[in-house]
Amino acid sequence: MNTEFMQALRDLEREKGIKTEILLEAIEAALISAYKKNFGPIQNVRVEIHRDTGEIKVLAQRQVVEEVTDPRVEISLEEARAINNNYELDDVVEKEVTPRSFGRIAAQTAKQVVVQRIREAERGLIYDEFIGRENDIITGVIQRQEGKNIILDLGRAEAVLPTSEQSPGDSYRQGERLKAYILEVRKTNKGPQIMVSRTHPGLIKRLFELEVPEIHDGIVEVKGVAREAGARSKIAVHSRDEKVDPVGSCVGPKGSRVQAVVQELRGEKVDIIKWSDDPAVYVANSLSPARVLDVIVDEENKVSQVIVPDNQLSLAIGKEGQNARLAARITGWKIDIKSESEAGDWDNWEADLDLNEVDGLDLDGLDAITLDNDLEEPPAGS
Repeated sequence: MNTEFMQALRDLEREKGIKTEILLEAIEAALISAYKKNFGPIQNVRVEIHRDTGEIKVLAQRQVVEEVTDPRVEISLEEARAINNNYELDDVVEKEVTPRSFGRIAAQTAKQVVVQRIREAERGLIYDEFIGRENDIITGVIQRQEGKNIILDLGRAEAVLPTSEQSPGDSYRQGERLKAYILEVRKTNKGPQIMVSRTHPGLIKRLFELEVPEIHDGIVEVKGVAREAGARSKIAVHSRDEKVDPVGSCVGPKGSRVQAVVQELRGEKVDIIKWSDDPAVYVANSLSPARVLDVIVDEENKVSQVIVPDNQLSLAIGKEGQNARLAARITGWKIDIKSESEAGDWDNWEADLDLNEVDGLDLDGLDAITLDNDLEEPPAGS
């Protein structure tokens, strides 16, 4: 050890954030083990590294006792006071026993400790960086495929995209950049393990936060997201400023903002709907792109009855019930959809259901948009 080594440790502190004192304490502990392994396992020793010069001393420790049973670890009070008259019983007497050949052992041990501590510190820093980003979005480069899992290179770390979190519409090519949602960060012996998802509804929310400044600034709020990954999503938005249109903000000029989200989702359809504290309006909005004639709500049981034009019934229900299912999920309401002809006499239907009708539902107040320029009304029975 020398002054150059001490300077190297201080440089490491500045570059890696590992405190010099922590490194020195770890080296001292490792040198104690190295000494006992090579020169005497029974001895009690202490290793001291001078903080300025880097000089190493090995100090044998013996306890002051009345009667010595093992001279390697004990010393009589008489012998101790011959060294220093101030010693008392149970004090510890130290004597330097640094071997001549200890420098080589010390250098090898110090190198191993420093390398190990650097690795641990880097793993700790990476863990601290990503544990605070759970439920956030990251961008990585597809590095390789292990079994059915995709490994993303995040720069300082790797993330695992398991099969269960891969969207059906995704294809993965090595070297391609991909955004994903951080599900969990685990601390392991090999470093932090970062689990990410491409199917989580939170991915939709985070993508809109990236693309829509009004959401990032808190003017527009995302009230809910419902998603069937790879097929269709619905996102409900609300503006805290009456002058700001939440749906228009998310769509962006010529649809640029929402198109960027859809492109990242590999063409997944996205319905942007306006949230409302009026359950009838909110339910009607949620069934976009279908046109709604009227809504009856039972607030106590959170059940709603919706009437749509005859030619809009299949559109309101969606393919295999997808549109109605997503609407129910995002609103939290059970939704029963009927065509105008099925509803029959409206007053009699209301009486039979014993529900509260929302009179005069203002269709102009319904606000939703579907990002699907080529959307056609599904055939009946779809």
